Amino acid sequence: MGHYHDEMKQTQASGRELREQIPEVYSGFARLHKAAFEEGELTSKTKELIAVAIAVADKCDGCIASHTRAAVRQGATQQEFAEMLGVVIQMTGGPGTVYAPKAWDAYKEFKERYG
Repeated sequence: MGHYHDEMKQTQASGRELREQIPEVYSGFARLHKAAFEEGELTSKTKELIAVAIAVADKCDGCIASHTRAAVRQGATQQEFAEMLGVVIQMTGGPGTVYAPKAWDAYKEFKERYG
């Protein structure tokens, strides 16, 4: 399928096992996630773009995959995604120039499937 699809599959499989051990933690996180990403003054798409920016800054491949897929599903355009990555590069410097292209690859991969 692709690197970022594979990244999500591997994380999801391990996450299911862990969720069985600590269901209350995962349930609480699911409620927090739902509340944080609901439409409000900021659109869900904008919130997903913010999440990708944080994922790139934190260098979290699984987060990049998950939130990039969600941003694509929310209708993030190529230009919106690129401009968001430009801000990440400006704010993070050198590490941004390494992780922003990874997010760009994830965008292209998910856009091909869901776009």
